[in-house]
Amino acid sequence: MARNTLGGKRSSILVEQEEKRPDLGFGTRFNHTNTRLVNKDGSFNVRRTHGSLWARLNLFHRLIVLPWSHFLLLILISFLVANLLFALIYQLIGTEFLLGIQASSASERFWEAYFFSAQTLTTVGYGRISPVGFMASSVAALESLIGVMSFALATGLFYAKFSRPTPRIRFSRSAVFAPYLDVNALMFRIINERSNQLIDLEVDVTMSRLLREPGGKLSRQYSVLPLERRKVAFFPTNWTIVHPVTADSPLYQCTPESLAESDAEFLIMLRGIDDTFSQMVHVRYSYRYDEILWGYKFRPMFDQGASPQVVLDLHKLDDTEPAPLN
Repeated sequence: MARNTLGGKRSSILVEQEEKRPDLGFGTRFNHTNTRLVNKDGSFNVRRTHGSLWARLNLFHRLIVLPWSHFLLLILISFLVANLLFALIYQLIGTEFLLGIQASSASERFWEAYFFSAQTLTTVGYGRISPVGFMASSVAALESLIGVMSFALATGLFYAKFSRPTPRIRFSRSAVFAPYLDVNALMFRIINERSNQLIDLEVDVTMSRLLREPGGKLSRQYSVLPLERRKVAFFPTNWTIVHPVTADSPLYQCTPESLAESDAEFLIMLRGIDDTFSQMVHVRYSYRYDEILWGYKFRPMFDQGASPQVVLDLHKLDDTEPAPLN
């Protein structure tokens, strides 16, 4: 009975320890070395396999997050290809069923059918060319329906992309290990590249590293790094995030070699409110052990000029200078 009681207490302690253990969702068995958890663009470095076809396609999400240049190019290509396909169908039916075509050569008749398709797909319908006969009229009606639905979807995607707040937070190329007060500190710097305002900005920094368990098995451990300041009300200029390396810091007495041996990566989660959209926005980023400059500090980004405004030079975000460590 006493043994069962002791066993129950031990299980409760272990469960309580597991509940308090920091974990970002990657788990402790993510023990791949030389592999970053978060890519530079903020995406997770995870590839899923054997998913369903529709889950892999996920068209709406892909189109929403697609860069504007790729999205507009996709719209243009889809429009050209759709007209090409319908022009070929009209060619198969016979261009004599498109009343008003005045071309003599085959290539001219094709282009007449192509531009008739464009007018039908967009429901412009200039009226010079019109379909006659059941087949041509049916294809034109189907094309009109496809055009109305396609442009409705494209309009919805345009609105969704315009109304989706996308912050342009830029991180310094490297983090630095620099002197700070009477200790050292891990630092990195961020700026808002856009003129829109971000308010109530919060940041969390977690260190991920591989540690060897008593049995010899590698296990990924996560440590939340206390920050000098993890929240600011306004973000009009740059912000240097600082983790002082005190005696109770997970980085206490660390070296570049020890961080490399443990495959250390510093995961950053930044969140705030976009004042333009009044919506929460968030950004992910990470620095690996080989992206830290030891014995350097950031140079000021402000230009001292005659302007009555504060001038922030964004080109100086990555500027550093040597600084002996304490």
